[in-house]
Amino acid sequence: MNRNIGIQLIDYFANNMGNYLSSVREHIVISLLALFIAIVIGVPCGYLSIKHKKYNKWIVTSFQVLRIIPSLAVLILLMPIMGTGMNPAMTALVLLAIPPILMNTVAGLEEVPDFMQETAYGVGMTDWQVLWKVKFPLAMPLILTGIKTAMIEIIASATLASKIGAGGLGDIIFTGLGLNRTDLLLVGGITVALLSISAGLLLELLDRRLLKYKYIRK
Repeated sequence: MNRNIGIQLIDYFANNMGNYLSSVREHIVISLLALFIAIVIGVPCGYLSIKHKKYNKWIVTSFQVLRIIPSLAVLILLMPIMGTGMNPAMTALVLLAIPPILMNTVAGLEEVPDFMQETAYGVGMTDWQVLWKVKFPLAMPLILTGIKTAMIEIIASATLASKIGAGGLGDIIFTGLGLNRTDLLLVGGITVALLSISAGLLLELLDRRLLKYKYIRK
């Protein structure tokens, strides 16, 4: 059985390498675009939640409620409005990715010590300078953790995008399910796992690059 699967895998890559690489590329593009949009929305919303405390509960609760809804359910709800293809898939992935980024941005900004901000204002910094030179740098470790969590969730959930014609590795996985082909399930599933691991490692390297002070031995 194992030998047969091995032969099937070799045969698949020999005859379908172009389609495979295209699916991987589509999956990566979908994931990166969803992550970028989620960061653009999540980080500013996190800052607004801290800046305007009266909106904190409303903003955080709204996105947390949206996160509870399964991605597949979101796709089904969006199809009558957006149709099929990239738009509804992207919307569902963005809604999935915003909460961890938003929550970690809020947590990171809340943990900035008051004396650091007072010191910054004391040396003549403006509000914007304090924000970009003090608050966000100190909050960055938690923000990057939220981005890492969001990225892994996006890569895993992006397989559902193929259900509505958005492409990606989900095409291979769902074809394998439909045809009861273990080789296709292995190809799609292992590739998604490898992409998740690679994304985690790349963001870990980015974390070490941007936040070298965390790794300096005492």
